[in-house]
Formats: sequence, structure tokens, C-alpha cells
Amino acid sequence: MSTYKIDTTHSEVTFKVKHLMITNVTGSFTKFDATLEAAAEDFSDAKISFEADVDSISTNNEQRDGHLKSEDFFAAEKFPKLSFVSSSFKKLNDGEYALNGDLTIRGVTKPVQLAVEYGGTMTDPYGQVKAGFEIAGKISRKEFGLTWTATTEAGGIVVSDEVKLNLAVQMIKQA
Repeated sequence: MSTYKIDTTHSEVTFKVKHLMITNVTGSFTKFDATLEAAAEDFSDAKISFEADVDSISTNNEQRDGHLKSEDFFAAEKFPKLSFVSSSFKKLNDGEYALNGDLTIRGVTKPVQLAVEYGGTMTDPYGQVKAGFEIAGKISRKEFGLTWTATTEAGGIVVSDEVKLNLAVQMIKQA
């Protein structure tokens, strides 16, 4: 069994939400942790856990970040972390996997499926073995209790329900 920990300096956890249904606003979490355990070399039996510190949310706008941390959205004081625990990591073909698991946001846990692209494994200049993954998926924010909404004068929706998740992850094999 091999254990990998996330390399936070070479990983990013981002999301996109449509604003006014015409453009995407991108946000990220800057503090997060993840562990992957696998016996199989192709990671087909991987068990993965992930958590992010809600207070580390950043959309490059302090006022908006404050709103996202508030009761309207993440309620960061009551629910300081969001988490994911895998239930399966199924190899679809060379380099493509379906990652299933339970995502918990704001105390609400729902099953999600994410698409994973395995970028390969390399040894870095310091002798660390690293595995790279690109992870993508979509969730409904309202299913997790992030229900704040507003409409424009013309009746348009300000913030979409659908949230696109995009993670670029390097995992470091532990000695």
C-alpha cells in the first residue's frame, strides 16, 4: 500500500459560477489537504480523502469573499471545512477515471461523480515521486444548502445554481 499526500504548492482547487448568466466568476480555496492510498500501480483501487478550509476561499474580491463565508453561503463559522471521501475510483481507459464519493458542504453530504484525468507519475529533482491528476465535475450549490439568490430588475438570475469544480493536483508519494 502506498500513501500519497497533496503537494499544496503545485496544486490548485478552483470553482466557477455563472454571474448574471453571462460570465463565469472563478474562485479558489488556498488551504486544503488530501490523501490518496493505493496498492495498485494504476491507482485503480485508490481511496481518496480531501478537505478545504472554507475561510481560505478567494474570488479576488474581499466583499464577495465575505459574503461567501456568511450564513447566505458557506456559513464558515459553523462549518469551517468542506470535505470529500471517495467510495470508488474506477479506471475507464488509459488515463481516465470516474471518481465517486461523498462531498460534504455546510453539514450536508451528497454523492458526487468527478471525472479524473491521470497525467502520469514522475520523480522530481529532489527525488520525490509525484502523481498528477486533473479533476472536474459539477454540483448544484442549492443541494448543499447554499441557497442565496437574487434577481436583476429584468428578472435575470444573479448567481447560477450550477458550480463547476476544477482541481489540478500533484500528489507526493510518502516514504
